[in-house]
Amino acid sequence: MKKGLKISIVIIGVILVLVFAIIGGYNKIVTLEQAVLNSQSNIETNLQRRNDLIPNLVNTVKGYATQEKDIFKDIANARAKLGGAKTINERANADAELSSSLSRLLLVVENYPDLKSNENFKDLTVALEGTENRINIARQDYNKMVGIYNTTIKRFPNSIISSVFRFQPKEYYKASEGAKEVPKVDFSK
Repeated sequence: MKKGLKISIVIIGVILVLVFAIIGGYNKIVTLEQAVLNSQSNIETNLQRRNDLIPNLVNTVKGYATQEKDIFKDIANARAKLGGAKTINERANADAELSSSLSRLLLVVENYPDLKSNENFKDLTVALEGTENRINIARQDYNKMVGIYNTTIKRFPNSIISSVFRFQPKEYYKASEGAKEVPKVDFSK
């Protein structure tokens, strides 16, 4: 075989290996990006489920606790913020505010023994508790996928592929500063 033909075959082989490596890296990044979007969708689905449960819970409690209007107003405002949230950080902050308001509502329920024994209330709180657990798991899954995705796009040679195809790092789902505080409930009102 001629020397020129051998060199051509080696060059073509190297080019093919590079092309397949680029295609493989690109496909891996796209797959991870879709996993991040799927995880984000799972959070949104569970937030919507909770949002759908809240009016029933609030209406059940309203019948017993008519003097707790501030909490009901806070819940309504937090639900509106969550519905209007555009970014993952806005959603996280609104979610934390809503969780805080719900915690205050459930603390208020302690003053109403008849309400705690109401079957509808029991069913709603069990459903809400299950939904909160699903939201927490979905957040953890999302952050795990974001970590894998962000690491992948920053590692060589994927960093070259991600810069050429403009893959951007994703934001982690972070709790707002207010979510780290224990909600205060004032029963004197």
